[in-house]
This record gives sequence, structure tokens and C-alpha cells, in this order.
Amino acid sequence: MTTKKVSIFKSVLAADEQFAHSIRKEMSEREILVLNLIGSPGAGKTSLLEETLKRRRFNSAVVEGDIATARDAERIASCCVPVVQINTRGGCHLEANLVSKALKALSLENVDVVFIENVGNLVCPAEFDLGEDYKVAVCSSAEGADKPLKYPHLFHECGAVVLTKKDLFPHVRFDRDLFWSDVDSLNAKAAKFEVDNLSGEGIDGWVDQVEKWLNLKRRS
Repeated sequence: MTTKKVSIFKSVLAADEQFAHSIRKEMSEREILVLNLIGSPGAGKTSLLEETLKRRRFNSAVVEGDIATARDAERIASCCVPVVQINTRGGCHLEANLVSKALKALSLENVDVVFIENVGNLVCPAEFDLGEDYKVAVCSSAEGADKPLKYPHLFHECGAVVLTKKDLFPHVRFDRDLFWSDVDSLNAKAAKFEVDNLSGEGIDGWVDQVEKWLNLKRRS
């Protein structure tokens, strides 16, 4: 008996890639900016969203991703914006098919920006296309300065890096020069921000960037 080797080139993620393509197409037609926030648990993603929504000059909707509970969605709902919670029940990242269902549950009329807060993780979420315009890497000073080179794919792909909890600089061992140097070595074009989610310091610059991306999308 002879054996044959068969090479399969079709992506195992092909079906989900189609969902991402459909999301991107619909959001482009609606002229809605889609941002995918990725960071470790406790990096400050939800707090960053809260402060962003307080200062926004655009209408927003939010898709919240977590393994369990609706606590983040409840926090965002208090900002008086449409929000849908996705619980992955053990999954370490959101997938485009889940985001597609969530978007159908949102009223997108008059929405300018959709924020997707991904499951807390620096690895898997960076690998999956959700139909976003930009991935945003969210890190905190409490995590340490070594994250860019340890998790290079996210930092290579992202459109912006937001370093949170700058108020902790005097209290933690965080090498700011090393952090930003490593970010630049991976992605010199990424927009870069340092923010304090508690006081709101630095948030306005980040909000300006979101508005810049929105205007760019609507001019394209």
C-alpha cells in the first residue's frame, strides 16, 4: 500500500476570518471606528474606557469580553453608553463570530466608535482579527517594563500603546526608558500615551487620538 501526503493550506480560522471581514465591511459602510483593547487582567482597560467615555466627543458603544461575570459591562453601562457583555466561559480571547453577534445586539445608529475590550490576556487576543481598525495595547506600570519584548506580536501589530497607572511610578520598579525603547524597536509608528486613570491625567491626549482615527476613517 502506498501513502500520500496531503498539504492543507486552508486556514483553520477561515470561517472566523469571514466574520472579521464582514464586520470590517459593515463598519466601513457605517463609517464607525472599531478599536480592540488588549491587555493583561488588571492593566486598567475598563478604567481607561470609563475615563474615555466621560471625555468623549463622539458617540460610542462597547463590547465587553470576559471569561465570566458582567461586572465590567455594568461599570460601562453607568457611563450611559450601549454595551454588550460576551462571556467566553473559559476561552482566553474573543473571536469575530462572537463579536458579530454582539454587534447585532447593539443599536449602532448614530454610533461613531465601537470599543471592544478583549479578555485579559497579552497572547491569544493579539492573534485574532475581530474586524477592528486598530488594536490598542494597554499596559500598566505595575506589570513591569519587560512586556513588549516578552509579547512582541501585540506590540508589533497595535496602532497605539497606552501605559496606565503612571501615578505608581514613584512606588514600583518600572524602567520607562526601557519600556518605550522596546516599544519603538517593535513598532516605532504606534501612538504612545501615559495616563493616570484615577486623576484623568493624559486621557485627553488618548481621546484626541481616537478622534483623529475616526476623522481619518471618514476621509478615506
